[in-house]
Amino acid sequence: MRIRLVFICFALIISGCITQFTPQTNEDKKLLVVEGLITDQPVANTIRLSRSLPLGTRTSSDPVTGCTITIFDNSGNVFTLTESEPGTYKTDPSTFRGSEGFTYTLHIHSPQDNHTYQSYPVEMTHVPPIDSVYYEKKVLSTSTAFVERDGCQVYLDTHDPTNQCKFYRWEYSETWEFRLPYNDKVVPNNRCWISNNSESINIKTTSLLTEDNIKKYPINFISNLSDRLSEKYSILVNQYSLTEDEFRYWERLQTLSEQPGGLYDKIPSAVPSNIFCVDDPNQNIVGYFSVSAVTSKRIFIKDHFAGLINLYESCNGDTIFGGAPIAGLNKEVWIIIEHPIPPPNYNIITYEKGCADCTVRGTKTEPEYWNGNQ
Repeated sequence: MRIRLVFICFALIISGCITQFTPQTNEDKKLLVVEGLITDQPVANTIRLSRSLPLGTRTSSDPVTGCTITIFDNSGNVFTLTESEPGTYKTDPSTFRGSEGFTYTLHIHSPQDNHTYQSYPVEMTHVPPIDSVYYEKKVLSTSTAFVERDGCQVYLDTHDPTNQCKFYRWEYSETWEFRLPYNDKVVPNNRCWISNNSESINIKTTSLLTEDNIKKYPINFISNLSDRLSEKYSILVNQYSLTEDEFRYWERLQTLSEQPGGLYDKIPSAVPSNIFCVDDPNQNIVGYFSVSAVTSKRIFIKDHFAGLINLYESCNGDTIFGGAPIAGLNKEVWIIIEHPIPPPNYNIITYEKGCADCTVRGTKTEPEYWNGNQ
């Protein structure tokens, strides 16, 4: 889960000059930002704390360190989190794992301001399995006749026969394999993988439907403007159950994220949090303490998609003839095509390392789930 506060510096152009302008607002200068999700999975759960910075600063937040963070359940158990890096606190998976039906409360004590913060109790509710995740090719419009271009729309279906889960949220992580278009004897690092996590807000409620049934929800669209679909692509979708209050929180945050930027736009502190300052109830807190069971489903896509962009068409630099040494080889220039058999013998070089080494963008470590799937 990622909550990103973006404080924008506005510029006014007057008589050909650019002057930085920081608007006067009633907004707190340093809001506490809480990002947290605990689940029923046997993994470390993470709570992130930071302070937002005023308008006009270059960074959006700074970590809040040295805090004491505990999670209480309704059976009287107390779990203490450990700070793994500045502002990031984790549970111990050997001692803590959320359970459906239990209620959890987050407690934070910050020595920086000597304040105590607390969440309202949140119950971990039932979440049904995802029925299916699947994709459809989408033909993209083009201004050039007889040129086909394909995108890919990923959907999911889910339902809850018990009618307990009325509010859903989804996150996904995507991984794709890509290859450099050069012989691996010349470019040994020519096959890599990239992984990304979703940042969009995907939510839906079935509270107004007669059945708790979701069909063909569009979870992610993959355009032809990347190499995600060039070799093999995987998407892992996580499904969460929400309380109605948390659903309204994500709904308002989604509305704000979709609004065009403007000087008088609402900012995320206008979205109510379920966390409050015990010592000073008038303080605004940004973020939400989320508690949810989770179910997951992964699919692989290995198909032909027309009109994918070629990210390496500008790689070719100069052609070097003969066997003379190449200045700056493997530091400033790299060989991508080798023709050693005369006449003539030559090398084609590039000035972009990413054209000769896929680890500039990704990793050579193949995911453990990759082999044996499609």
